[in-house]
Amino acid sequence: MAQWEIAIDSLSKITVLSNPNNEPVTIIGQVEDLKCIGVGTDAAVFQFLDAPQYAYKVYAKDKIDKVKAEAGVYERIGESPFFSTYYGSGEFFIVLSYEDGKTLYDCVLQGIHIPNQVVVDVESARDFVRSKGLNPRDIHLKNLLLQNGRAKILDVSEYIQSGNDLRWEHLKKGYEEYYHLIDGKSVPFWVVETVRKWYHQQNKYFPFFDDFMKLVQKLNFMK
Repeated sequence: MAQWEIAIDSLSKITVLSNPNNEPVTIIGQVEDLKCIGVGTDAAVFQFLDAPQYAYKVYAKDKIDKVKAEAGVYERIGESPFFSTYYGSGEFFIVLSYEDGKTLYDCVLQGIHIPNQVVVDVESARDFVRSKGLNPRDIHLKNLLLQNGRAKILDVSEYIQSGNDLRWEHLKKGYEEYYHLIDGKSVPFWVVETVRKWYHQQNKYFPFFDDFMKLVQKLNFMK
C-alpha cells in the first residue's frame, strides 16, 4: 500500500458538491484528521494530518470524470519545477505533493508583492506543457502559487481541452499594465470578488479587455 492511501478512509467520510454560477464547491462532513487547504469550483483540496506531505484533491460528485483526465495530464507532464508531483488517484480524488505558499489571489488580498519572475515562470511552464502535446489554460489567481519568489501552477485539469480561454493573457496584461497601482496594498475582499464575478461575464458585456478594465477602475481602489 502506498503511504498516501492511509487517508482514503477519512476522505470517504466527506462529500464535495459543486455550485452553479462558477461558485466554489460546498463540503459536507467534517473529519478531525483532514484539513481543507483549498476550495475551487470543481474540487476541494485536503491535507491529511498523518501524511502532511500529500495534498488530496477531492472532486465534486458530478465532476469525478475529471479525476481520470487530470491524472492523465500529470502523467504526461512528468517531473517539472512548475507543477506538483503526482502520486496516484482514487475514484473521486487525485494525490499530489503538498505545496507551501500563497495563491496569487491571497497575495492580492494581503498586499504581498508578486514579482515579475512569476510571469516568466508561467510563460516557461506553458511552453513546456505545449511540448508535451497539451494545451495550458484555466490559469488564474487561485491556480497560481507564489513559492519562494517563483510560480507553481496548481490545476491542470483543462489541459486536454481545446481553445484558448485567454485567462492567462488577460492576467498577464493586467499585471503588466495595472499591477503597479495596487502593488503592496491589501485589496478588499469585496473588490476582488466583484472583479472575479464581472470577469466571468465580461465576454457577454465587454468584448475587449481594456473596456472591462475601465469598469474595474471605477471601483476606485487603484490609487
